[in-house]
Amino acid sequence: MKYEEFTNRNDFDLNHLISFAYGRLVEDPPENFDARLPAPPFLMFDRILSMTKEGSRGSIIAEQDIRLDAWYFQCHFPGDPVQPGCLCMDAIWQLLGFYCVWRGALGAGRALGSNEIIFQGQIRPHNKVARFEIMVSRFQDLKNTGSSLAVADGNVLIDGDLIATARGARVGIFQGIAYTDYPNPSSRSFGGSNREKKGI
Repeated sequence: MKYEEFTNRNDFDLNHLISFAYGRLVEDPPENFDARLPAPPFLMFDRILSMTKEGSRGSIIAEQDIRLDAWYFQCHFPGDPVQPGCLCMDAIWQLLGFYCVWRGALGAGRALGSNEIIFQGQIRPHNKVARFEIMVSRFQDLKNTGSSLAVADGNVLIDGDLIATARGARVGIFQGIAYTDYPNPSSRSFGGSNREKKGI
């Protein structure tokens, strides 16, 4: 699809999301359109039902189909399978990063944290659908930095039951950080607090 259609669309199916993960969804991406979603099996939702924007605020509603043979049920834990709670939080970060790009942010996305995470339930192999309801309280282009920021609260429901909440989840979109020449060593092939390593 064209970039204009991407930014005006408010729902995305699994084919769209996987295409985005591989950098193939938008036919005419603008410069610095580097953001990606994780590809399956780490993509933590199967569809975005709706996204809205109103000023600096907005919302996201998405769903994940729970699969009996999901990779995490095979190892977490043997004999007591449960989806790791951190993956619910990662779904919120993934959705928030996608939302930033949908709002026009350019660069690559990174999770920046969350003020509070509370778990009050669990996801088991015979559950059906996880639902993510995210209320974006702030989306902002950080002027003259080439960066953008989104802050949101999110609820995770499994088959209609609230099992987790996140308050103050944060994601940033930054230009000039994508490691597009992987696996070759380069100035962006190392992590840590420094954005660039010298002498490569």
